[in-house]
Amino acid sequence: MTLKIVLDPDAGTAPYEQLRTQISELARSGALPVGFRLPTVRGFAEELGLAANTVAKAYRALEADGVIETRGRNGTFVAAAGDAADRHAAAAAQEYAEQARRLGLSRDEALSLAQDAVRAAYGSG
Repeated sequence: MTLKIVLDPDAGTAPYEQLRTQISELARSGALPVGFRLPTVRGFAEELGLAANTVAKAYRALEADGVIETRGRNGTFVAAAGDAADRHAAAAAQEYAEQARRLGLSRDEALSLAQDAVRAAYGSG
């Protein structure tokens, strides 16, 4: 299995974020199975025409999100991304709901603000 990543230099999104997003989506969809070994930072950077620091930044973000895990010299692998991502998202949603309540927002106000944030992040489509 090969890892197919396409970066758009004209996109308004930084290359590391494009890389992070694509790997995350591939892992969550199952296209990259749990346990799939990712290329080394240097090798992947060379393949994609990026600086090694750019790939390393994407890998760090993916690891923080629980999508991948680094096993020292053994390499970097896809983790159980769906479960980890769901847990992180649920925790963030819970934290937001609690903060909105503490700020005195009504349920409808809190939901409206959350919907606005999701529209801004994902686009209006």
